[in-house]
Amino acid sequence: MSAAILTEALTKKYGSRVGISGLDLEVRQGEVFGFIGPNGAGKTTTIRLLLDLLHPTSGRAQVLGLDAHKQSVAVRRSVGYLPGEFGLAPRVTARQLLRETAGLRGMRDLGVAEQLAGRLGLDLDLPAGRLSRGNRQKTGIIQALFHSPALAILDEPTTGLDPLVQETFLQLLREARAEGRTVFLSSHILSEVERVCDRVAIVRGGHLAALETTESLLEKRRKRVTLVFASPVDAAPFAALPGVTDVYADGNAIWLRVGDSIDAVVKLAARHTILDLNVEHPSLDEVFLGYYDVPGTPPGPEAPEARR
Repeated sequence: MSAAILTEALTKKYGSRVGISGLDLEVRQGEVFGFIGPNGAGKTTTIRLLLDLLHPTSGRAQVLGLDAHKQSVAVRRSVGYLPGEFGLAPRVTARQLLRETAGLRGMRDLGVAEQLAGRLGLDLDLPAGRLSRGNRQKTGIIQALFHSPALAILDEPTTGLDPLVQETFLQLLREARAEGRTVFLSSHILSEVERVCDRVAIVRGGHLAALETTESLLEKRRKRVTLVFASPVDAAPFAALPGVTDVYADGNAIWLRVGDSIDAVVKLAARHTILDLNVEHPSLDEVFLGYYDVPGTPPGPEAPEARR
């Protein structure tokens, strides 16, 4: 089976600044693929290269077996695309936009679009000037998905969506995968990627830092735990627990990092009088640091600052 997306040493430079450098990537057909990184990492640059909205400095890309540059018109006809900044003229309704888009795609009706609008809670007949940011984003999602494309390329698709709509959107991606379609999901929100993606590419500073399955990525996320006791407690038993690292003690407080389960930590702490217990999930930047062999900030010194 050919790849839905294939890049070879794909590079885009803006003068001395690197947008993306030497990107080698293969996105399989029928998977939801997460492309994540902090803002400015090169995610949008990569997407624009795939759609030939930018021309590469060097390297090449294929989309659905087509040369992204030489066959760009065919690529854009075949792909559902949601840009990072989706806009509509104030007087245009979502229905008008979708009718025009359907005509360009040779579609006769808006049946699927209306179904999607119902699931997302969008009034198709309100002019864009009266739509909230979230509803404009819903319009963008529908125009990218309503023709059931073999490949959907979505740049920060959940921007402005409330949590319930985000869940509906993620379900749409699961359904697309079940139908054998491919989704390329660019995001800086790790939690949504974890919930729906099969594999994840991590980019930072224009470079590919890692390519992981979602399961292996989850294993690398470690919670930061702060324990404050009524009196000083020996930290050694905590350090000896499976999955616990970076134990730091100061006075009546102990800080540590732990994997998915903190049950053993809580049970050990419960043998003493606890004044405070705080559990923090790592930020996306902290996860990235692990891929760059840059040591993260020790858990101990951060915790006092967090309590001030």
